[in-house]
Amino acid sequence: MIKKPSFTVDEIKRKLEQYCVYQDRCHKEVAQKMRDFNLIPEAKEMILLSLIQENFLNEERFAKSFARGKFRIKNWGKQRIIRELKFRDISAYNIKTALKEIDEQEYIASIYRITENRNEVLSESDGYKRKKKLIDFLMRKGFETELIYKVVNEVTS
Repeated sequence: MIKKPSFTVDEIKRKLEQYCVYQDRCHKEVAQKMRDFNLIPEAKEMILLSLIQENFLNEERFAKSFARGKFRIKNWGKQRIIRELKFRDISAYNIKTALKEIDEQEYIASIYRITENRNEVLSESDGYKRKKKLIDFLMRKGFETELIYKVVNEVTS
């Protein structure tokens, strides 16, 4: 049986600080990381409280950077971002704040750009099947249904 190395509470705290400094983290990710260290509940609480007080762990900052990053880099829509933030147990207030980071004009422009690029790539000659593929793709990206139908109808007509 392989024995895991043991660390002091201070060593674990420093490791978690580095984990949070490298990239913004949510409470759920940090809690999972602490489970890997098999800490007692009192130590977990102490470390979590310390990370929050020293601003290593900030859910609002995490939610904002997550929303910005997923929109700009992965071209995700608001619905997908909301779903992923809820999965990470982010509060409704922080989700709402995070979505304000996405500029509405930029959001509309991005769905048009994505739709036009995807429309050119699709080799489907049947107009109905092409629209369905576009709609399905944009749904997976997490854009709102009404917006998808509006944009797809404009781009494919």
